Amino acid sequence: MTELWGGETAKAIDNFPVSGEAVPAPIVRWLGRIKAAAARTNAELGLLDPTLAVSIAQAGDAVAAGEHDDQFPVDVFQTGSGTSSNMNANEVIATLAGDEAHANDHVNMGQSSNDVFPSAVHLAALQEIAERLLPALDHLGDVLAAKAEEFAHVVKSGRTHLMDAVPVTLGQEFSGFAAQARQGRARVADTMPRLGQIPLGGTATGTGLNTHAEFAERVRERMAADTGLGIHPPADPFEAQGNRDGLVEASGGLKSVAVSLTKIANDLRWMGSGPRAGLGEIFLPELQKGSSIMPGKVNPVIPEVVVQVSAQVIGNDVAITAGGMQGNFELNVMIPMMGRNLLESIALLSSASRLLADKCVAGIRANEEMCNLHAEATLATATALNPHIGYDAASAIVKEATASGRTLREVAREHGVEEDLLREALNLHLIAQGSSTEG
Repeated sequence: MTELWGGETAKAIDNFPVSGEAVPAPIVRWLGRIKAAAARTNAELGLLDPTLAVSIAQAGDAVAAGEHDDQFPVDVFQTGSGTSSNMNANEVIATLAGDEAHANDHVNMGQSSNDVFPSAVHLAALQEIAERLLPALDHLGDVLAAKAEEFAHVVKSGRTHLMDAVPVTLGQEFSGFAAQARQGRARVADTMPRLGQIPLGGTATGTGLNTHAEFAERVRERMAADTGLGIHPPADPFEAQGNRDGLVEASGGLKSVAVSLTKIANDLRWMGSGPRAGLGEIFLPELQKGSSIMPGKVNPVIPEVVVQVSAQVIGNDVAITAGGMQGNFELNVMIPMMGRNLLESIALLSSASRLLADKCVAGIRANEEMCNLHAEATLATATALNPHIGYDAASAIVKEATASGRTLREVAREHGVEEDLLREALNLHLIAQGSSTEG
């Protein structure tokens, strides 16, 4: 590999042999996109030779296209401002642009690591959310909603505190799952306008020293036009320079999705448990052997992947939160770690959501016989008798049914509850008519 970087990158490689993990490619590519837009803007403003600007912009475009990802070897755990990666980008682009291009004077014109690197992190996360995560959550919500409609007629026992509760339908439960996926999508989307507020133009401390007054606005407009993303000025240049609250907020949205996916995945594991000694209310797709010693065993592997991913995302959020607390005066010094964790969380949730939809939920079948058995067996159905015979009388029926092992219907008849009332109050199929599949 021919090395395109220079001395500052070499120093950083030597200084930070920490994880062996480079800065995520989406951040590197946004560094290239920013440098390209900056060169074109500086030429428009009469600050940079037009011919040189074209060379720098084309080199930045190549980096943005991922053509030189291997030229960014600096460890992600580096100087907290991302200065090493910004210098890495300056040196690579200057080399590609030719001998006339200077890494600092030309490629970095009107910029500082302190405003460029966090801008790249914000925009990389913004793009990954828009292009990967939101479509994945939309897809998961749609697949869950389709199952809610399919299972609308399947009555089963509800459960609270993991104990029997009044009957519900399987469709109602899946409708709840669909709403969780869609609400999670909305929560993440709500963070995007602030995530798109970037500190570009603030240079070293937020004052905009050494940059043209129109530079930042023109660069933002150019990048927004090129990508279709909502790229905005900061609410205040010093807020944007010294804090990474937008990253913390976005991570919080991802954490909420992780919490929802954990609930969905665990409920699927419970309902699919068995097949004979568990609840056995649904059949999960059989994807692979579940044991090297127990023949025929099948495990809920996709839900297990989802809960692992969710745990990692929640862990990433804790680190991002701690990182967000390290904004001292005019600079946060935990940006590379925060960017790394945020992008990993986006990628993990995007993949896990699609896997859950396509390899698990889409293939789920209802065990209607077991669901109906559980619905008929739950003594909490006596709740429907309360308005007619009172709580105390219904409780007595439940206690006797529990002690005798008989059904609620049998005991209620012996207590003189009229057959028409039983049919009206305890006909479980009426519950299905009230099922909602709206997600």
